[in-house]
Amino acid sequence: MNVQWKDVMLEKVALGPVSARVYHGADCSKAPPVVLYLHGGAFLDTDAETDRPVAMSLAGTGAVVVAADYGSCSKNAFPKVLECAYSILAYLSNKRMDLGSKKSLLFVAGEEAGGNIAAGVALKARDLMPGSLDGQLLISPLLDPFMGTTSFRRADEVGMRQRWSEGWNHYLGFSGGVCHPYAAPCYCSRLAGVAPALILTAEDDPLRDEAFEYGSRLKKSGVSVRQHVFPAGAGWPSIYGGRSESSPKWPGEIARQFESFVQEMSVRHA
Repeated sequence: MNVQWKDVMLEKVALGPVSARVYHGADCSKAPPVVLYLHGGAFLDTDAETDRPVAMSLAGTGAVVVAADYGSCSKNAFPKVLECAYSILAYLSNKRMDLGSKKSLLFVAGEEAGGNIAAGVALKARDLMPGSLDGQLLISPLLDPFMGTTSFRRADEVGMRQRWSEGWNHYLGFSGGVCHPYAAPCYCSRLAGVAPALILTAEDDPLRDEAFEYGSRLKKSGVSVRQHVFPAGAGWPSIYGGRSESSPKWPGEIARQFESFVQEMSVRHA
């Protein structure tokens, strides 16, 4: 599907106006899913003008994807970043008829640092507006501030260890956020009732183990979870700016996985 985009200002977000880039396919359905997309960047990237291939892939399925500039209003620091992202989601929940229709499903999605924030937003949505969020898409979510998993030992291979360390330090700062479940969802003790999740990672992804562990804990809490692991050599680290000797082979598969996830959620709501 041919994907188009336009830059807009979300004027009535609770915390103030937020700029966003809205992606949509040329032939969207009458009730396209609406996706709040939260970009990665190790909690350091605030560039809202950058092309977002993940957002393009999701829009290619027929979704309306709102890539919001959550970094400028929050400086990528907890808890402000969660407040900003959640306020955007609440805005989209009220405005879904303007973007699609009253039957449009609402999703939050993000990769790497954006995946962490998406997971935190899903928890906050469960607590403050239960039933409004239909699903969460977590792509190599950066969930563990202690960076102690076995797969994380490969972070140096893709050139991300120092950047992720700096990013966690910036994100948490002196807020004490490492103890808060919205800041580090992998340590949340109460996961029941959160929106169904699609979790994507790869065999050669340093963030694989923390994504696996979070998915397992969601399942044990009764949350519907779909997980897909890309094979090594699919160029996966490029999704968050890591080094890779292989060209990216993931955009089409991300679209297929998301499209199948949306279909499953649509059947649930039929």
